Amino acid sequence: MQTKTMGRIRQEIEIDGRRCWTLFDFGARQSYIRQQAADDLELTELRQSRRAMLGGSSHEIRHACLIQAEVEGRPLEFQAAVIDEIGQDEDGREIDILFGALAMQLWGIGLDPQNERLDFSHYSRDFLEF
Repeated sequence: MQTKTMGRIRQEIEIDGRRCWTLFDFGARQSYIRQQAADDLELTELRQSRRAMLGGSSHEIRHACLIQAEVEGRPLEFQAAVIDEIGQDEDGREIDILFGALAMQLWGIGLDPQNERLDFSHYSRDFLEF
């Protein structure tokens, strides 16, 4: 299931067999996961906490985690900051993960709002570095 909202796409991704409601948003630079969705993941405590403004609220970030997920059957991993709550989407559904622009750029994931889907035309499992 997926839906769109003005340059953002919402859909489920799979993490360790669990489905997480995810907002793919180029307007957010970083990625975030809400604490409840991160409960079974290995968290890394940050040496120094930091703050992030998200959805009009300030959040203190004390932990981060490496998320290994599948998006439409494609494997990928990305780092996310752990926060108490991300918020609800326009339909009132709790957002588990905010997948930010840096992670989308890393994996070549684009947004196709006209067709209400993610664009994987530049997705690659292999990286060529120069």
